[in-house]
Amino acid sequence: MTMNKQKRVDAMSYNTMVEVWGDYALFTRPEMKVERVSYDVMTPSAARGILDSVFFHPGLRWCVDRIYIMNPIRFTNIRRNEVSSKILASNVKSAIAGSNKPLYIDRNKDIQQRAAMVLRDVNYVIEAHFEMTDQAKPRDNHGKFKDIIMRRLRRGQCYHQPCFGCREFPANFSLYEGGRPRTAYDNEVRDLGFMLYDLDYSDPQNIQPMFFHAVMENGVVEVAGQEVFR
Repeated sequence: MTMNKQKRVDAMSYNTMVEVWGDYALFTRPEMKVERVSYDVMTPSAARGILDSVFFHPGLRWCVDRIYIMNPIRFTNIRRNEVSSKILASNVKSAIAGSNKPLYIDRNKDIQQRAAMVLRDVNYVIEAHFEMTDQAKPRDNHGKFKDIIMRRLRRGQCYHQPCFGCREFPANFSLYEGGRPRTAYDNEVRDLGFMLYDLDYSDPQNIQPMFFHAVMENGVVEVAGQEVFR
């Protein structure tokens, strides 16, 4: 067995199953971001964000393999208050230099009410593994990280509260140890179209979205090995 193949086998042996659930979720489609509409299921980038909130380390990179849909897909409409502006970095620099640029957002002037089509009563199981990065220190290894991840999941520890797309939709999480998950969709195949896979941060000045063709088969969205488009 070659060294590269051995590394892949070692990485896959550290698969982690995490169950996440909550009342609402909003995984916004980029083509409908004014009046927000959610994807039918959780995106891989949202799944990775939840895993990062549980355990983040520069020497580790999460790779989502598949997402299991445990509850039927249901939508509901809500209205949310948002603000139409943000504090500019140029205003902060001007204020430091002594100008009278305002460093606050006037809620009465900037508030906007927008409609959103969100998911409700969501429940997923995320299957993922992690890979070591070039920022890992000599004392870091797969076994060490695996022990930390298992301990944090069993204790319900996280660096910050994970959420389903928006901060106002918190996500509960726990280690899933129930064997192969039984999804809400047996013997059904559903084409979900092109879905956001992740963002490419290799050039911080030109962050690029990446998409893949998502298909839900028997309640499972396969992520690993999918062709990614930019």
